[in-house]
Amino acid sequence: MSRHADRVARLRAILRKQQLDALIVTSLTHLQYLLGFTGSHGIGIIGRRTAAFITDSRYQAQGARQVRGARRFITQRPLLEAIAEHRCLSRVTTVGFESHHITFQQYRVLRRTFPRVTFIPTTGVVEQLLYVKDPVELTALRAAMRITDQVFEEIAGLIRPGMREKDVAAEITYRHRLHGADGDAFEPIVASGERGSLPHARAGDRVLRHGDLVTLDLGCTVKGYHSDLTRTVALGRTTRKMREIYGVVREAQAAAIDAAHGGMLARELDAVARNVIAGAGFGDAFSHSLGHGLGLNIHERPRVSALSKDTLVPGCVVTVEPGIYLPGWGGVRIEDDILLTATGCTVLTAAPRDLLVL
Repeated sequence: MSRHADRVARLRAILRKQQLDALIVTSLTHLQYLLGFTGSHGIGIIGRRTAAFITDSRYQAQGARQVRGARRFITQRPLLEAIAEHRCLSRVTTVGFESHHITFQQYRVLRRTFPRVTFIPTTGVVEQLLYVKDPVELTALRAAMRITDQVFEEIAGLIRPGMREKDVAAEITYRHRLHGADGDAFEPIVASGERGSLPHARAGDRVLRHGDLVTLDLGCTVKGYHSDLTRTVALGRTTRKMREIYGVVREAQAAAIDAAHGGMLARELDAVARNVIAGAGFGDAFSHSLGHGLGLNIHERPRVSALSKDTLVPGCVVTVEPGIYLPGWGGVRIEDDILLTATGCTVLTAAPRDLLVL
């Protein structure tokens, strides 16, 4: 059985448990995971015994090459309307749809087109399958992380006062492609000086200066799988405050990595890092969650936050990214990607974690 067929079989077990006759899959990420399709326009209908895939003529050849475990249809009509055209929901009564990936207007189209079918909004149906990464997925993730590690090493040798944040971001994007990535996982974050207090600052026109801390958050994709790495570096010199705050963040991350293991609650792992930062007097300055799942999505379950109800399971990959952000001064964040095991974790990213002074 192919890995896609195995995934569909596991999805069908979930459908039976939830008493659904079929699931309409509109997330392109989920289409890639379940059926192997990597195009930008398609829809899947996974029933308890059959599966169908619909796209348009632009993807006829690609769909035939990638999608093996479903009947394939080409349409010129809107995809949801084409479900009726090809009788993909015949003899079913209860059908789930991905409520995070379908608009209210699209839902109305379904109701109008299939008045005798009961449509059930679902969340987390396919997402729960994404938790545990198989060997093929881990190979792609590791490849993406190796590229990003290499790009960080090169950027660390390139960055200097006088460059704009935008210049650094452009180099990251270029070098990801140069080393074989399919593209950036997200728009690179380059936040220098006081802008480092903005956790998701977009690279701007600010010119890097001697004495700045610079936060670099970068990642790439390989075969759809993401890397995610953050390092904060110093340009030219450091102050006692810089070293102190960097040391607290480094200690918090190290404590979380040491504590991480499959079977623990995600909020427990968040608390490990948060308690270190709070104990140093910076609790209010750690304003985001400790991390998130990583795979075909840059942010996926499990959520590693104080409010999370998720459990970390062996085989899932998450980020560990504590930070301290002080408005008007700047910030520090350190992020690595880890693979959970039954007894601990493996750190998948390899860039140096000690403070680099460039």
